[in-house]
Amino acid sequence: MQLWRTRSQRRWRRRRNEGLGRWPEGQLYPKNLWQAPLRYALAMRVPLPPGDQQLVQIIDSALADTASRSGEWLVCRPGCTQCCMGAFAINQLDALRLQQGLAELKVIDPARALHVRNRARASIARLSRDFPGDLATGILDEGETAEMLFEEFANDEPCPVLDPQTGMCDLYAARPLTCRVFGPPVQSEGGLGVCELCYHGASEEEIAACEMTVAPEEMEPALLDELERSTGRRGRTIVAFALGL
Repeated sequence: MQLWRTRSQRRWRRRRNEGLGRWPEGQLYPKNLWQAPLRYALAMRVPLPPGDQQLVQIIDSALADTASRSGEWLVCRPGCTQCCMGAFAINQLDALRLQQGLAELKVIDPARALHVRNRARASIARLSRDFPGDLATGILDEGETAEMLFEEFANDEPCPVLDPQTGMCDLYAARPLTCRVFGPPVQSEGGLGVCELCYHGASEEEIAACEMTVAPEEMEPALLDELERSTGRRGRTIVAFALGL
């Protein structure tokens, strides 16, 4: 069994994509199909596909199961921000989930919601010069050249949803799926990928016994297709643009 460790959500997700083919970010998304900015205020009028809640529940249930099997080897804890550094691509389900989460936070805690939005806008300001995509929409370019540029883009940028004072995620319940599965062993073309902070002292066999089984491979692409048909939203972005435009 081949085991590899990473600190980067971006590199982990890319290798996972190559191995599973479950996440459709490798497709080419023409930018002119959805040019409206990702404004979180619109989230209240753009419902998520009904199956998205089921998808999240499946992922969260799988995480709870692997956490139970992993015990102290899985060291993910409140305040650990290892996986919150470095921009990574999210799809439109992730973006809309975050936008709805921010809209709900604005009702519950307006001041905290404003801090999230301001951090997102500050992140956009820092990243705009080198952003490999459309600054008007926040949609990332596609293709080999764009992927190469994104590989070196914003590797040290903190997620704008991360509260720098508490080290906690302000939109934890609405976090992208990548955040929900980063850490435990997940199968990819390169073998089992785990966070470099986790499973120290565990043998490869013990790590394999903790493997996290994610949602059925056809589920998320089907939901993305449904979202595109109903709203026209497609393409990848990053958290800052999802919340800051």
